[in-house]
Amino acid sequence: MRRITFDLDVLRTLVAGVELGSFAKAADRLGRSTSAVSAQLKKLEDQAGSPVLRKAGRGMVLTPAGEVLLGYARRLLDLNDEAAHAVRGAELKGEVRLGVQEDFGESLLPTVLGGFARAHPNVRVQARLARNAELIEQVERGQLDLALAWDGGRATAHTRRVARLPMQWIGRAGQAPTGLAADEPVPLAVLEAPCLMRSTAIAALDKARRPWRIAFTSPSLAGIWAAVDAGLGVTVRTRAGLPERLAALPGLPRLPAVALQLHRSDADPSGPVQRLESLLQAHLKTSLNMLRTA
Repeated sequence: MRRITFDLDVLRTLVAGVELGSFAKAADRLGRSTSAVSAQLKKLEDQAGSPVLRKAGRGMVLTPAGEVLLGYARRLLDLNDEAAHAVRGAELKGEVRLGVQEDFGESLLPTVLGGFARAHPNVRVQARLARNAELIEQVERGQLDLALAWDGGRATAHTRRVARLPMQWIGRAGQAPTGLAADEPVPLAVLEAPCLMRSTAIAALDKARRPWRIAFTSPSLAGIWAAVDAGLGVTVRTRAGLPERLAALPGLPRLPAVALQLHRSDADPSGPVQRLESLLQAHLKTSLNMLRTA
């Protein structure tokens, strides 16, 4: 069988078009003409030996083969970019202290920090999973260089908004928890106070005049996920880091969106801090775009 070597530039165009929802936008971002992008996609389908895209209304969507190829394209591009950064940044030295809100630990630690550690073996990374208040306090004290946290109304000297995500009621996928009948108090599984999303859940229920009760509390998000999975109650989070067995629940009061912020302790950070901050932003941009389109 003929061995195929995919063109990384073509794969980058495919990924950009899917993530932006438009190949015209992808052409603009990548600095190419729309005709050049069309030629790239034609080349990709020739290499793949089957259609990668099909028309749907006025746009294009992935075929089953395209969906498979997209996953591999992202992995190939990540590895390519990691190799490029490793070559350019082999001499980068120092330390980075990173704090992460628990919702993002499972995705950021192996993906971003793993790649960063491989690309920069002379940089020591200290990572900490914690709740918002603790993360922000440690940034202010200079104990963390970077921290990713929800916006609870408390900014630091160097804060950048990364995204804004809708909060949602979360329960077991395909099964309503006990106590969601209209005449029964809504059972809540929430983090210990103070907690932004706990307060938001209670305020939304009070405004809708829905009775509620605290069915489960935990100091950690892992405990909340376990309680919701067990059917002890519902909680309020975004879809970031949502376990597969859980899902958004309809029929409960509307919730607002919450901003995700990246805090930095120093106005003029070191090279390792700048590099990790750049990787975090790129990863979050991609992963959060996928959440919005899912």
